[in-house]
Amino acid sequence: MGKFDSWFPGLAAKRAESRLKKARADLQAEMIARRFEGAAGGRRNDGWRAAGSDANAENGPALATLRYRARDMRRNNPYAERAITGIADNVVGAGIVPRPKAKSNRANRKLSDTWAAWGETTACDADGLENFYGLQHKVMETVAEAGECLIRRRRRFSSDGLPVPMQLQVLEPDFLDEMKTGKNGGNQIIQGIEFDSLGRRAAYWLFSEHPGASTGLISAQSSRVPAEDVLHIFLPRRPGQARGYTWLAPVMQRLRNFDEMEDAVMEQAKIAACFAAFVTEGDGQPSNSKPPLIDRVEPAMIQKLAMGEDVKFASPPTFNGYGDYSWQALHAVSVGLGIPYELLTGDLKGVNFSSGRMGWLHFARRVDVWQWRMLIPQMCETTWRWFMEAQALTPGGVIEDAGSEWVPPRRDMVDPSAEVKVIKERMRLGLLTPDDALREMGYTDPDEVLGRFKTHFDKVDKAGLVFDYDARKVSAGGQPVAPPSTTTESTEDDGSDDQDA
Repeated sequence: MGKFDSWFPGLAAKRAESRLKKARADLQAEMIARRFEGAAGGRRNDGWRAAGSDANAENGPALATLRYRARDMRRNNPYAERAITGIADNVVGAGIVPRPKAKSNRANRKLSDTWAAWGETTACDADGLENFYGLQHKVMETVAEAGECLIRRRRRFSSDGLPVPMQLQVLEPDFLDEMKTGKNGGNQIIQGIEFDSLGRRAAYWLFSEHPGASTGLISAQSSRVPAEDVLHIFLPRRPGQARGYTWLAPVMQRLRNFDEMEDAVMEQAKIAACFAAFVTEGDGQPSNSKPPLIDRVEPAMIQKLAMGEDVKFASPPTFNGYGDYSWQALHAVSVGLGIPYELLTGDLKGVNFSSGRMGWLHFARRVDVWQWRMLIPQMCETTWRWFMEAQALTPGGVIEDAGSEWVPPRRDMVDPSAEVKVIKERMRLGLLTPDDALREMGYTDPDEVLGRFKTHFDKVDKAGLVFDYDARKVSAGGQPVAPPSTTTESTEDDGSDDQDA
């Protein structure tokens, strides 16, 4: 025991306790490093930088740069363009269609007609260019490209002549004031999004014009827009994440490297194509004029050399594994985006039915996630609520509260003969109703399908025709079916015979 410990026993005890805590922490760190190679130090993990910041602190500084580079990549890289449009085509297709679920059939018909006049025309778009299904596709493309998209509700007057006094304005995420961060009373603003004390979204701070517009009339001051008038569509990757980042982020560097590799291979091919001829003067009378100095070689060039001059070419190394490299690189890109390799490249070489079906079945599950976890709950359901509020203000509008059932687009069958047979067997076993089977195949209104069948068969019966697809009159084997008997026989014995006897 030293003099310090003798003179100041209290401080000595605290110092000893601190040393003990540090020793325990060092021991725990050493044990973790021994158990997990990913947590170990040393030469292999020396350059591995990982931080413990939350999702917003981690994403915030990179959002704008990632967004700009993703747009540039989509403009100039055919695989990025194919991936983004392919995702939107499969998630939205011809549109995710609503089916009203009011209490009465009259209200359902009224809502269907009003929606057709508003949502299936350009009346729903503040720009007047798309119907609601076109807006869905545009939003999905923006989410995949920039990571997020905004939709602002624009209330209109009845004098504007719209079927419903409301329109949707689709905005890029650049409209969010990312520099707006801090306290606003009891609320917290994170990267342009204001949250209340319970963590709910209270408002969005939006610019009136796109910050990148070239008009020069843009105000640097953002304004507060209540959250009830704004939809923020993105796929959160971490709990507490306020903003979304581009889906190209995991593969962006790979796509850029692939572009550079293509350029290098192309330049190599161009150099190999530069076949030129050089003529050297003989021992005759030398020419007084000296040929000009060669500064570049072009295909089919013939150059005259002076006496004693010679040309030597370097032999650069050649790269012969471009095919394998491109296959591996594009496979990694498709894995990072969660889409099939065939969708990204359009390359169907070596794909058989089994491998193609397995790939598309997994992609179908991914599409379900994008539809039911993001697009339908974040965009479609809130839009329906806005639609119900706006149509109630019109003459004859439906006042009662009515939800909606959203039907995604029909998926093309990989093997129609086998898959239709499975659907048929499920219906015969009572595992699937015909209405649900029609919805699975993309028919949004089974009652409308039955009505069209009835109209068709009424015309066929009136013409006195019989077709083999009419199950009422022809069996599956093609044999006529006897019509059901219209007479009934009494099975009860009234005892009259016994009385007569």
